[in-house]
Amino acid sequence: MLIKNHILGFPRIGLKRELKIAQEKYWSGKISLEELLIVGKKIRKKNWKKQKELGLDFLTVGDFAWYDHVLTTSVMVGNIPERHKSENQKNILDILFNIARGKSSSDCKTVHASEMTKWFNTNYHYIVPEFSKNQNFSFFYKQLLKDIEEASVLNHPIKVVLLSPVTYLWLGKIKGKNFNKLDLLPKLLNVYKKILKKIYKKNVEWVQIDEPILTLDLDDSWKNAIKNTYTNFQNFSKILLTTYFGSINHNLELVSTLKIDGLHLDCVSEKYNLQEIHKYIQKDWILSLGIINGKNIWRANLIFWYNYLKKYLRLYLNVWISTSCSLLHVPMDLSLEKNFKKEIKEWFSFGFQKCFELVMLTNVLNKKILSIDCLKKWVLPLQNRENSSIVHNSHVKLRIQKLQKISSNRLSPYKIRFNIQKKILNLPDLPLTTIGSFPQTSEIRKLRFNLRKKKITQIDYDREIKKYIKYAILQQEKLGLDVLVHGEPERNDMVEYFSEYLEGFVFTNYGWVQSYGSRCVKPPIIIGDISRITPMTVYWSKYAQSLTKKFVKGMLTGPITILCWSFPREDLSHEIISKQIACALMDEVKELENEGINIIQIDEPALREGLPLRICDHKEYLSWATEAFRLCSLNIKDSTQIHTHMCYCEFKDIMPAIVKLDVDVITIETSRSDMDLLEFFKKFKYPNSIGPGVYDIHSPNIPTQKWIIKLLKTALKHIPYQRLWVNPDCGLKTRTWDESILSLKNMVQAVKKIRKKL
Repeated sequence: MLIKNHILGFPRIGLKRELKIAQEKYWSGKISLEELLIVGKKIRKKNWKKQKELGLDFLTVGDFAWYDHVLTTSVMVGNIPERHKSENQKNILDILFNIARGKSSSDCKTVHASEMTKWFNTNYHYIVPEFSKNQNFSFFYKQLLKDIEEASVLNHPIKVVLLSPVTYLWLGKIKGKNFNKLDLLPKLLNVYKKILKKIYKKNVEWVQIDEPILTLDLDDSWKNAIKNTYTNFQNFSKILLTTYFGSINHNLELVSTLKIDGLHLDCVSEKYNLQEIHKYIQKDWILSLGIINGKNIWRANLIFWYNYLKKYLRLYLNVWISTSCSLLHVPMDLSLEKNFKKEIKEWFSFGFQKCFELVMLTNVLNKKILSIDCLKKWVLPLQNRENSSIVHNSHVKLRIQKLQKISSNRLSPYKIRFNIQKKILNLPDLPLTTIGSFPQTSEIRKLRFNLRKKKITQIDYDREIKKYIKYAILQQEKLGLDVLVHGEPERNDMVEYFSEYLEGFVFTNYGWVQSYGSRCVKPPIIIGDISRITPMTVYWSKYAQSLTKKFVKGMLTGPITILCWSFPREDLSHEIISKQIACALMDEVKELENEGINIIQIDEPALREGLPLRICDHKEYLSWATEAFRLCSLNIKDSTQIHTHMCYCEFKDIMPAIVKLDVDVITIETSRSDMDLLEFFKKFKYPNSIGPGVYDIHSPNIPTQKWIIKLLKTALKHIPYQRLWVNPDCGLKTRTWDESILSLKNMVQAVKKIRKKL
């Protein structure tokens, strides 16, 4: 039996972010809906054509999304929040975008967006589905059927992707009266059966149903729901049950009972012993093995995987090989990168190259290529890397060893620090601040581009950046904010910027990855031991502080976020990498303090993202992750106030760890959830100061004073005013200056009204 290959999904932003550009033009009214649709169609066609050219046995259809694939599922099954339903709505895509971004109507009514959070343990975000007790579902958005028709023109086998209805329910949030989400499953299954019937009628042999919650700890109700679901999916196209991001060893017994035709395992996250799990795999199933890492950019060790597969092939008659997860988490094409040294470039593999790896290994296993010499040649650069001086730094290793003997705790507990800081900082009740960044205008981006292309000198660049910082400080003073920020005009990205000042990183030119919607990031690559080359923020922080008598926050990105939002090494533990980064940040924090910066914010939005999927693994991760964060502020003065910021994650899972961070002030995203999260902070008795976001910066809507006052009154029910800060829920980088000033003005005025009643 010949081995086949496939991928679980492909990047959908386009080779040079064509989708992002078109989306933002459409939102700003610069192109029509028809023009936007043409861009999406071209991207899908190019993706399928490339998959066919590279030699993949299936074209993957249904992985394209206009914002994110969970939101696509919501609209497909007619799960539209009531506030976004309108008889005057022009088209389905506008409904989809309004759910994601919110909207303002001509009569000045604001409709807020749905919540957004992280997709399992990745930096990809999805719009959280909302469920009400008596809601109905329908096959509302039929783009998937059009996609199948488009792909069929290429005359190549098709595999369709659907998010499982059970995982979909798991990801959603109850709105209104509390009830069991699984009560909605029968209605949802009826719609899925209609969808599967339509797919089957289009002669699609295989449907990939993604069930990533099988990597989690599930109670019996969810296990029964999964079992019932696949019983309902018989008599349609063949079902490939697809899992990724972790091991499903603990749920294999359940899986063995399911009415499916194939099973996909992520063998990168869990090196399954295929002999031991053989008893759980039905003889007539396809076994799909994810052996190419879909979350990282390192070239695969194809010799290892060749030996791994050859060892077990005699046990399984029907084997496919694949990526561990969708390739949406990696850049598209390494060949676009021209600035890497040849030695370093040969260590990497992007989306196109990962497809090539799959095809090459398939051909060797199927003896279409008779020799494994091609695999040995592919792996040779990885073997050379093991002893490369680019990778290893003995001084960094020694510093990490010495840290094991040092306590990472602050000099005094929070209560003592609170009183010292209150006296020195002398801030008013409900201090007003922002999260850090101000609008990144086209002029700023052009300025960075001209510096990179050497069209201007560093002196010219610094002079212009100072003008932007001066403008940001002036606007904040006019608005009446209490703690200011310099606005970060010099920063391209909150991780990439810092990485450029750290030894051990390299950077791409076109390595864009979708984070959500039109938001794309270019993660740096960690290739070696990490140390600080030069101060990263001190110059700009000092300059900003020289412009005002108010306090200016120093702004840093934390070690876990730099780790999680980069492509990390695979030859070193995440714990050691995070502590190397922490040491570099420790040097920066101490220098900021020495230069008179009394408030320093160390953002750590990815702390929850790095959490292992299994509960049994949480304790170990949170122990070293929180220690890495505390190392950043090792031995600083009690009078130096440390802030952190977190957004779009399930804080309830990590509250003890948040306490262990021992920051003086934590700012969090709460506006989309109407401050619901603060009830948990109150129940947990969070001891330190907190700044819940009072408006959603990802929406173009301008928050009203009335709205902000409402949220602040809710916040004051949960947090004493002495420990309550006021701020937007995230940085203002993606907003315009007009939007930012109007929103902040309303925030300041709302706080002034609240202060009078304290």
